[in-house]
Amino acid sequence: MKRRELGLRYLKENPYDVKTFDQYPVSFTREGIFHFCQQIRRDIVLSTFAAGSGHPGGSLSATDMMGVLWTSFLKHKPTLPTWEDRDYMIYSKGHVSPLIYSLYAETGYFERELLSTFREFGSPLQGHPAKSKLDCVEVSSGSLGQGLSVAAGIAMGLKQDHKENHVFALCGDGESQEGQIWEAIMSSAHYRLDNLTLFFDYNNLEIDGWVEDVMGIAPVQEKFEAFNWHTVVIDGHNIDEISNAIQIALQNKNRPTVIIGKTVKGKGVSFMENEADWHGKAPNEEQLPIALGDIDREVEEWTH
Repeated sequence: MKRRELGLRYLKENPYDVKTFDQYPVSFTREGIFHFCQQIRRDIVLSTFAAGSGHPGGSLSATDMMGVLWTSFLKHKPTLPTWEDRDYMIYSKGHVSPLIYSLYAETGYFERELLSTFREFGSPLQGHPAKSKLDCVEVSSGSLGQGLSVAAGIAMGLKQDHKENHVFALCGDGESQEGQIWEAIMSSAHYRLDNLTLFFDYNNLEIDGWVEDVMGIAPVQEKFEAFNWHTVVIDGHNIDEISNAIQIALQNKNRPTVIIGKTVKGKGVSFMENEADWHGKAPNEEQLPIALGDIDREVEEWTH
């Protein structure tokens, strides 16, 4: 069976009974959030498998932070992507498109089965998110280092218009080797953008290996604090810590907040965890059932 056909067959299943809603956020239980995140992991594995390419490692490391945000805090309407009162979510690390598209699918922006067309010629689900292909994409991204500048600009505009929308952004640790990230960090603090929250996915790995070996960025928290950001350091896979951090960020005043999530690249799939090789590689037909089994096993352990 061809990759896309097999991927589609699995994507038609809904093993964790994830439901969609007309408007978010909604009141999810901890178990509901966990099941949502595990479904996202399943989608990431299946979409990259179907395409035979993509970036599963960094998608899986950021899944829990984004899963909590998308279900329980981010204001958005799947039936109206350009809703004026929505919060903005900017993905500076746009290569985690398997995560991005899975979030859209599992909150009702399009059918899950569309994920089987990931990276296919003519599909709206291109390797990096393109606003010209999907209305729900706030900005085309993938060129590393640029997204936080975009998020800061949106946050500044909202402040000038006296609007209550919040702007969230996600960047990677390897990405923070780009100088433009630090220019955006500096300007965001200067303009006191307390309507801006950055998720810093600190999984310690990039395509060429360990971040500190390629180009050291530590100490990250101290650097953000030196730029006058409010910092919150968490286990980026702990639902309660993520929820508490977002609540703190939304209550913070007079400066932007960074949530530094200590994460594991490839989280949830045993052979992908802490392996730089899985930054940009898809599982093959032999690895697919192992990956799905790892995800299912975590659900069983949570339930029992």
